[in-house]
Amino acid sequence: MDHAEAETRLLDAAEGLFYERGIQAVGMDQVRAASGLSLKRLYRLFPAKSELVKACLDRRDRRWRARLAAAVGERPEGDERVLAVYDWLHAWFTEPDFRGCAFVNAYGELGAVDPAVADAVRAHKRAFRAYMAELVTAAGRARGRGVSSSGWSPAWCRGAG
Repeated sequence: MDHAEAETRLLDAAEGLFYERGIQAVGMDQVRAASGLSLKRLYRLFPAKSELVKACLDRRDRRWRARLAAAVGERPEGDERVLAVYDWLHAWFTEPDFRGCAFVNAYGELGAVDPAVADAVRAHKRAFRAYMAELVTAAGRARGRGVSSSGWSPAWCRGAG
């Protein structure tokens, strides 16, 4: 098995276990067993659990944002694209295996003790806020009429903007 395939198997296993059970509840031996890799190979790829968690978050961020952008891109420009975000989030929240936001979960478990995890979570949230601001601006909603400094104010969605 080549490096890329081993890494993919490892990240698939780790991400599934971390999301289902929690990061701290999952040991590296459980990740090894689920991935089918040897412990030696696992540690060669990711010498520390923290590095594995960060890699899982980075990959999830890329996948999550790409899926959101694809769903939004299917809608007509303007307000429909802003509203598409909420439709997409609703569909995600109602999936049978939904266990909350993996980034919020990771931050709750490790944010205070692992700066790399905290940074990955903050970067994900900043990127989401920036994307929302772009959509709102493209819909003709000026900053201050619907986008707060933190990224998005639901008041516009309720018709207050």
